[in-house]
Amino acid sequence: MKFFQIIFSFVFIGLLMSCGNSKDLQKRSPAQFQQAYYNSNSEGLNLYLPVAVIQNNRLELDSIYFRGMRSELQQDDERKNLFTAHFAIGEADKVMHVDPREESANKAPQKPQKSPFPIADDEAVLVFTQNGKTKYYKIEGIAKEN
Repeated sequence: MKFFQIIFSFVFIGLLMSCGNSKDLQKRSPAQFQQAYYNSNSEGLNLYLPVAVIQNNRLELDSIYFRGMRSELQQDDERKNLFTAHFAIGEADKVMHVDPREESANKAPQKPQKSPFPIADDEAVLVFTQNGKTKYYKIEGIAKEN
């Protein structure tokens, strides 16, 4: 009897561990992307994701992982085919003042958030929703804008 309990325990733990790791990178691009690029300023990094063709009724671009951080994607108001993500890395000038209320206007740097998949410095993982399911796609070759 004890033998069956031990076997059952191992099988149950194995099933639980396999269910938690169901994230897979999509091999097919969810949209037709143009060259992704980023720039940096005193407030952080801005990542730009130009999209040539996207089916808005089937697909929603949610967020993106880049350089150890995660940020929400925002569609540009003027250029509807451009999505941007801002990463606050804490390089902006800080207000130092005797009055703590003056210093409260300082923005905190963004907390690191590990990507669900390993990525290089010129890669990002796009998180999108398609038909109600969360999916992931790796974007490669992200260039720095001059």
